[in-house]
Amino acid sequence: MDTYEKVIELARRRGFIWPAFELYGGAAGFYDYGPLGAPLKRGIEDLWRGFFVIREGFCEIECPTIGVEEIFKASGHLSGFSDPLTECRECGEIYRADHLIKHIVEVPDALANEEIYRVIQENDVFCPECGGDLSEIYEFNLMFKTSIGPGGKQPGYLRPETAQGMFVNFPRLLRHYRDRLPFGAVQIGKSYRNEISPRQGVIRLREFSQAEAEIFINPQDKSHPRFGEVADLVLPLRSQEAQERGETEEMAVGEAVARGIIAHETLGYYVARTYQFLMEAGLSREKLRFRQHKADEMAHYAADCWDAEALLDRFGWIEIVGVADRTNYDLRSHMAQSGANLTVFLPFDEPRRMERLVVRPDMKRLGPLFRKKAKAVADALSALPMEELKREPILVEVDGERIEVDPNLVAFEMAEEEVRGEEVVPHVIEPSFGIDRILYSVLEHSYREEEVEGETRSVLGLKNRVVPIQVAVLPLMDRAELIGPAEEVARSLKELNMRVEYDSSGSIGRRYRRNDEVGTPYSVTVDYETLEEGTVTIRDRDSMAQIRVKRSEVAEKLLALLAEEIDFSDAGSPLRG
Repeated sequence: MDTYEKVIELARRRGFIWPAFELYGGAAGFYDYGPLGAPLKRGIEDLWRGFFVIREGFCEIECPTIGVEEIFKASGHLSGFSDPLTECRECGEIYRADHLIKHIVEVPDALANEEIYRVIQENDVFCPECGGDLSEIYEFNLMFKTSIGPGGKQPGYLRPETAQGMFVNFPRLLRHYRDRLPFGAVQIGKSYRNEISPRQGVIRLREFSQAEAEIFINPQDKSHPRFGEVADLVLPLRSQEAQERGETEEMAVGEAVARGIIAHETLGYYVARTYQFLMEAGLSREKLRFRQHKADEMAHYAADCWDAEALLDRFGWIEIVGVADRTNYDLRSHMAQSGANLTVFLPFDEPRRMERLVVRPDMKRLGPLFRKKAKAVADALSALPMEELKREPILVEVDGERIEVDPNLVAFEMAEEEVRGEEVVPHVIEPSFGIDRILYSVLEHSYREEEVEGETRSVLGLKNRVVPIQVAVLPLMDRAELIGPAEEVARSLKELNMRVEYDSSGSIGRRYRRNDEVGTPYSVTVDYETLEEGTVTIRDRDSMAQIRVKRSEVAEKLLALLAEEIDFSDAGSPLRG
C-alpha cells in the first residue's frame, strides 16, 4: 500500500473520515467526519480563527449557503464557473479533461478547450477506464442550482465559495469598522461545486469547507504596518521565473517584495501568515511550497496570486490555499449588478483645489417629460463622464431601460472646488483555505511507521493544538481497584475541558499503540503505585518516554505540556526501570 492507502485505511478504521451515504452505496465527492475527524477539523478551524480573527482582529460573519441568482451573475459564476468535460465514446465514462493531461502539461487548466483536445490527441490519451477514444471537450457549469420558495420562480444556487457573502455585506461591514480602511471579514463554512469526476478522495469534493478572509485595503497604499514582523521569514517560493527554471527558491518575504516577485507588502504579509498557520497546523516544511500563478493562468482581475501547495504521496503537489490580490473586481461587479454604492470616502491630509465636472440637469423640463422617472434620469445624467454628455442624443439607462435625452436638457462645465477627499472602491486581498485538503495533508504529513520490538508502530504526530484526543487515561489492568481511580482522573481532566479518552480494553501495550495511531500526545497510566504513593505515569507519544507525576499535579503538568510551556523531561521524574 502507498501512504495514501495507509492513511485512508487508518482514517476509516479509527473514525476520522468515512464515505458518506455508505449504507446506500455512497456518492463520489462526499465524505463524513467521524468521532475523531470532526474534532480534528474543528481544531484546524479554531487554529485558523486564532490567526485571522484574534491575531489580525478581523470580524467573523456567517451567511446563507444558498444565494440568489443575482449574486452569481455579478460574481461571474453563472457565466464562467465551469470546467472542461470529455466523455469516453466507448463506455460513456466522464472526465475532467485537463486532469487527463496533468502528466504532460504543467498547468493544464490554463489551456483553452481546443488546446487540451489537441494535447489529448497528439499524446494518445485514452479513457483510463476502458481505453476508448475521448470526445471533443465542452464546458460544464459547476454550480448546484435550486429554487427558493414554491413554484421555482426565484432561482437560487448553492454557493461555490464563502467570499460572496462578505462582498454583498460590504456596506454593513464598512459601518462596523467606522468607515475606515483597512479592515477584514472572515467566514468558515460549507461551499459546493458539482465536480465532474471527483476521484481523489477528500482532495476533490462536491461539498467542502472553506475558511476565507476578505481584507479590504486602500488601492493607493498596499503597504502593511506589521510587515516587519514577517520580512525576514524565509519561504520556499516558486515564482513565475523559478517555474521556468524548474526550481523552488528559498527567499525571505522582504526580499521577494523588494524585488517585485511578490506584488506588495500586504500580499507578502498574508503569504507569510499562511505559512505560519500551516506550520502550526502540522504540515511538513519539506513538503510545502508557494507557487505563483503564471501569467496565462492568472485570473483577469488578479494583480498577483500565490498558492500554498502540499506534496502528497499519491497526488503530487496539491493546492491547499490561495492568496490573491483580487483588486476591486468583486465590489465593482456587485455595484454594477445591484446599483448600490460600494465605495469608501478617503479624506486627504489637507484639502485640495481640483477641477470637477459639474452636471446640471434641467429639472423643470425633465419633470414633465419623464414624470416619475425624472429624478432617476437626472441621477443617471449626473453620473455620466464628459464624453458621454457630448453625444447626441445622450443615452442613459434607468431600471434596465435605455432612454434618449436631448443635450439641451442638461448643462455641464468644469469647475474648481475645494475637495477634502475622494471616493474609492477598495481592493481586496483574499487568503482562501481549503480545510478538507489541509486536514488530509496534516494526516499524511504527520503519519509515520517505525519498528518497535519487532512490531510496526503507526503514529500520527499531530500537533497539540489540533489533536482530537489530548490525553488517554488508562488503568494498568482492568481491575476494580484501578478502574475507580483511573475514572476519577479522567473526570478531573474533563472538568478542565481536556479532550480525554478512557480506555481499559486489552493489554497496556496495545492501548498505547491505539493511542499512538490516532495521535494522542500523552497517556496517563494509573497503576498500583498510584494507590501506594499517589503518583501516575505520563507517557509521551513521540519518544515513548515515561515520567512519574504526583496525582494531585497531573492536570497542571498536562495543561503545561499541551500548551508546550514545558519540556516533557522537566514535567516529572523519569520512570524507574
